[in-house]
Amino acid sequence: MKIVLFILLFLSFLDTSNSPSKIFVIKIDGTINPVAASYIHDSIEKAIEENAECLIIELNTPGGLLKSTRLIVSDLLSSEIPIVVYVYPSGAQAASAGVFITLASHIAAMAHGTNIGAAHPVMMSEGGAQNKKDSTDVMMEKATNDAAAFIRSIAEKRNRNVSWAEKAVRQSLSLSETEALKENVIDLIAKNLDSLIIQLDGKKVETAKGIKTINTKNANLHFIEMSIIQKILDIVSDPNVAYILLMIGIYGLIFELSNPGSILPGIVGVICLVLAFYSLHTLPINYAGLGLILFAILLFIAEIKVVSHGLLTAGGIISFVIGSLMLINTDISNDFLNISLTVIITVTILTALFFAFALGKGISAQKMKPTTGTEGMIGEVGKALSKISSDSGGQILLHGEIWFATCKGDEINEGEPVKVIARKDLNLIVEKFIENNNK
Repeated sequence: MKIVLFILLFLSFLDTSNSPSKIFVIKIDGTINPVAASYIHDSIEKAIEENAECLIIELNTPGGLLKSTRLIVSDLLSSEIPIVVYVYPSGAQAASAGVFITLASHIAAMAHGTNIGAAHPVMMSEGGAQNKKDSTDVMMEKATNDAAAFIRSIAEKRNRNVSWAEKAVRQSLSLSETEALKENVIDLIAKNLDSLIIQLDGKKVETAKGIKTINTKNANLHFIEMSIIQKILDIVSDPNVAYILLMIGIYGLIFELSNPGSILPGIVGVICLVLAFYSLHTLPINYAGLGLILFAILLFIAEIKVVSHGLLTAGGIISFVIGSLMLINTDISNDFLNISLTVIITVTILTALFFAFALGKGISAQKMKPTTGTEGMIGEVGKALSKISSDSGGQILLHGEIWFATCKGDEINEGEPVKVIARKDLNLIVEKFIENNNK
């Protein structure tokens, strides 16, 4: 019996040892943000748990945030399994933050028709003195020096072209895939994923656990998708989406406060504001720009209640546009982190229309004369059913109901029209109604 068990265990071991290896693949197609950093971190952990041969990151990015880039690079440099960054498909790029991530991989590969480079930090400037370094220039120099030191350390760690890496930061140099291979920036060129896997077989790399030989022969590919939450957060991390959510949230709260009990606008407004604040938290927000947007909202509200002949609206529009343009600051990034001018103009027009019509109509409705209840009777015209004087009251017919009324002013004879001017408890105070002199 023991011999049978031993044979079964031995056969089980052989079956396990001959089982095909696993290769995990993820795709980063967009900006580098906290969601992308979380996605890569979770994928590396899953690949380690599943004892994968390697993790392939298909990369196509115009750049992203330096903080998120540092987190990704840290995960790549300390990974226990080989990380392969593959700039793919044709036409893709590894620009700005993508350069740091590609250089930090154990094996860097590019597809035909791709490029890498242009990693110079970009900062939005608000102007400076001529022939003199202002605070913006100093911060720009600090950011450049910091990024250059960062990329040098990465290139040295992975035995890649340190000189070119620094020039990519300081001079915004960019290379095609063939030039990158020649300059020792990447390790290989592959036309597609199948070609890449074939070339990876037998490659030796140094991981956090030591030398690892990649075995991709007959390997099974496992594609890891972003979770639903990550996909949602990735969408709202777009500056344009964050900007629109912020506006919807503000509209919702204003509408709820001006029409208490509406409920739905308030719920939608709070949800949109929470998502907007998450997105703005992940983006380099300029609080001066946010302040101008809020000031513009106040000007629009003031226009509804104060007669300014359009001056407050004009000021609100100017403040809104300037604030929107200033809302996002960028460090290691490009125009992809700025809010689209088309979106800004569209939202500005819709905001002006919202306050000019929608909110204006709501406030006008609140100021309308009541048509029901006690207040609704004031100003109504009825008919005297008896003689009415200021000393002794009488009865009037109003809305098909008989009311006791007293007179203010001239005595009112039976059958004459009367106008309600006030109410005291269950008694109405009326005056003679003259149709040609309707007050």
